[in-house]
Amino acid sequence: MNFTEFFSDKTTKPKQKTEALSDWLLKNTNKLPVLLEFASSSKDSVRATCIEAVEFSSKQKPTIVNEKAFVFMIKALGHKAPRIKWESAKVIGNSAHLFPDKLNEAIKHLLVNTDHEGTVVRWSAAFALGEILKLKTKHNLKLIPDIQKVIEKEEKNSIKKIYLAALKKIEK
Repeated sequence: MNFTEFFSDKTTKPKQKTEALSDWLLKNTNKLPVLLEFASSSKDSVRATCIEAVEFSSKQKPTIVNEKAFVFMIKALGHKAPRIKWESAKVIGNSAHLFPDKLNEAIKHLLVNTDHEGTVVRWSAAFALGEILKLKTKHNLKLIPDIQKVIEKEEKNSIKKIYLAALKKIEK
């Protein structure tokens, strides 16, 4: 696939591009590194669409995310563009169980994003942190008190519910 031509096509709507890219990825799982290489040198909107396609794909097939892609997503959590932050957080939430040794770095960046002004960034961080909590790893010793502090300061009930549901699941 020629990504430059694909993203230059003005007749295809953004959501259609995401879906087409996701379908392509699911059929060509070994091409994820090529897509991320392209994304890393693209403008923010294109990079975000690439990450969103990975998110769609990883929801269906988490193993599409390899370790290099997981590290890419961790770094993307610190990007200035909110959409890049929230899409990468969702990829991490979908695939965290595959990379238990990389969670420390992911958790650090996700906790930073819990203070972001954007609701969707905070929601996505809550989703990823909730998925990490449910893994019941050694990280929970520190993560649970951190999450409880986040819940106290979070204004949106929809975001609080994500954390509370994850905490409830790990109590069982």
